Amino acid sequence: MFQLLLAIIYLAFISLGLPDSLLGSAWPSMYQQFSVPVSYAGGISMIIAAGTIISSLQSDRLTKKAGTGMVTAVSVLITAAALLGFSASHSYFMLCLWAVPYGLGAGCVDASLNNYVALHYASRHMNWLHCMWGIGASLGPYIMGAALSDGHSWNLGYLCISILQFVLTAVLLFSLPLWNKKVIATADRKIPVLPHDRPLSLPQIIRIPGAKEVMITFFCYCALEQTIGLWASSYLALHRGLSSETAAGCAGLFFIGITVGRALSGFLTLKLNDTQMIRLGQGLLLAGILLFLLPFGEVSALAGLALTGLGCAPVYPSVIHSTPQHFGAERSQAMIGVQMASAYTGTCLMPPVFGLIANRIGVFLFPFYLLMILLLMIFMHERMLKQTA
Repeated sequence: MFQLLLAIIYLAFISLGLPDSLLGSAWPSMYQQFSVPVSYAGGISMIIAAGTIISSLQSDRLTKKAGTGMVTAVSVLITAAALLGFSASHSYFMLCLWAVPYGLGAGCVDASLNNYVALHYASRHMNWLHCMWGIGASLGPYIMGAALSDGHSWNLGYLCISILQFVLTAVLLFSLPLWNKKVIATADRKIPVLPHDRPLSLPQIIRIPGAKEVMITFFCYCALEQTIGLWASSYLALHRGLSSETAAGCAGLFFIGITVGRALSGFLTLKLNDTQMIRLGQGLLLAGILLFLLPFGEVSALAGLALTGLGCAPVYPSVIHSTPQHFGAERSQAMIGVQMASAYTGTCLMPPVFGLIANRIGVFLFPFYLLMILLLMIFMHERMLKQTA
């Protein structure tokens, strides 16, 4: 039964990644149909992100009341319904309306499921599960591309992903008895299910020693990842002189690095603990960013992209997995909820800030911007370790 539940959680993480890259892959077809500027994708993205932040902050309350299994099943159901709404939308306004449940469903399941894995499973599973998320995020555009290439509209791509999410909802509902175990043991963890204490308010969470530091750590990590993902191609094309086509293809090295790195990180956790994994990732990130600054042309830039991807790989899952250790199992759900909210805030705010910098000063500041965020992340993580030791 234990292995069956783990398989279902792996499936859930693939499902979490499926919708995440759909909007970007479908938008070139969507905005023309709706007769809106291409920049309007940002509005939908911001609505989804706002819903995600709100539901992440409520994850502690909802999980304590309904349990992780039920929260996961209902959240996936809400996301499936939102995707179905996207597939049937024929106006930009309708997309904005359906973006609300889209974000609300995504945030709560992300926080609740990550906390469950952090409490009950070994660190290697956290890394491999986030690798599965990467596979799902890669499959989403593939499914959308297949729909478009066969002469169908983007609506079919959203419909296909929606159907997959409804199927997963059914699997999760049937699996609910598996989530109700008193104790789940792994090779390195044996943590009892905690009593349903009253959920913590946001001011109470922020007053916990190390909470502000880990929130800023998460903010910085996701700001770093999203800024690289969004602006790497522009940096390569506008500053390094690569063609637009080559730059777009090379930027994929970053995401390949993350996916491969998380697969490898699962094995490294057999020898290294979470703190060591985070520091290893930060060191690789620093090396990758410094490679951007070396005057070796295309080679150093591409090596920097691959290395920053490998560096990003262990940070996110290891910070989450270490949360019960640093803040206590009874507060881990609340902490992971605010971490997720901080992460999505960094994702929303920091890439557009660099866009303004690039527009007013120049895209050549890309590695310096990344370096500033990374140094703040390292400082805050080390400070958090001192306060929670």
